[in-house]
Amino acid sequence: MIGIPEALVRGTVEREGDRGAAWIAGLPAVVEELLERWECAPDGEVTHGGVGVIVPVRQGTGPAARPRVLKVSFPHPGNVHEPDAFEAWAGRGAVRLHRRDDARFALLLERAHLTTLAALEPADETVMAIAGRLNRRLAVPAPPGLPRLRDHADAWAAQLREDAAELSHALPPRALDAAVATARELGRTQPDTLVHGDLHARNILRADREPWLAVDPKGCAGDPAYDGGTLLKSRALNLMRADDLQRTARRLLDVFAEAAELDRERVCRWAQFHAVQTAFWGRRHGFRIARTGPRLDRVTEFADRLAESLVV
Repeated sequence: MIGIPEALVRGTVEREGDRGAAWIAGLPAVVEELLERWECAPDGEVTHGGVGVIVPVRQGTGPAARPRVLKVSFPHPGNVHEPDAFEAWAGRGAVRLHRRDDARFALLLERAHLTTLAALEPADETVMAIAGRLNRRLAVPAPPGLPRLRDHADAWAAQLREDAAELSHALPPRALDAAVATARELGRTQPDTLVHGDLHARNILRADREPWLAVDPKGCAGDPAYDGGTLLKSRALNLMRADDLQRTARRLLDVFAEAAELDRERVCRWAQFHAVQTAFWGRRHGFRIARTGPRLDRVTEFADRLAESLVV
């Protein structure tokens, strides 16, 4: 039986409660069954992501055995369409999918390295350019059955208004109005293009087949410019040190937009929308890097300033 990383155990139980504890308890047996069925043997240290265990394996026997990784995620709606995205890409800018078991939220994937694009920090422009080029390659026609981002547009706008009314915040009206306008204008008219949905530096890995490959997609259909905001949020700790936040943030978005061959204003508008969402989310739930206290206050105040600086 494989050992489950303690950090994954703790995080899953804290987040999911009894259901998470039950899933963790059954996880070693699930992994063993999948290893046997897919003819794999463990081949390195077991690691984990935010919601699942990752087991390096070799598939097959002898000299022909191929390096892979077995990923088993906690059953969650946000993970349902991950294999659909991988199948649509077929290795184009993302790791290849070799096997899937949707009932167990399990994938057998091409093995990449543990080094992420985040290791390049603070080379933010390089990060944005690499991610932008990947974004362009991942922008293929969405397969049927994926959730459409446009279906969330009205709910996004309503939630922003609700948050603004219920939470104490310092966002100026123009920043809130700009985010609501993006949800209503750009959100309702999105193409049926496959969107990663969580494209940030830690979800881009060093690889052998290509220099960098994407992992952990949400798998949805919408505007490829949407992921520019997701990416910019992942550079927040570096941006907090910028002497001129507006100039630096807009420059990074320009680099991403150029590399992704996307409209700069559209990318900036989505990034501003993400910043407002983040400012409110932090006030309600905290962040992974700051749950409570003065640090949380600093991060939410930064999200406010970023949201204001990106108003087009």
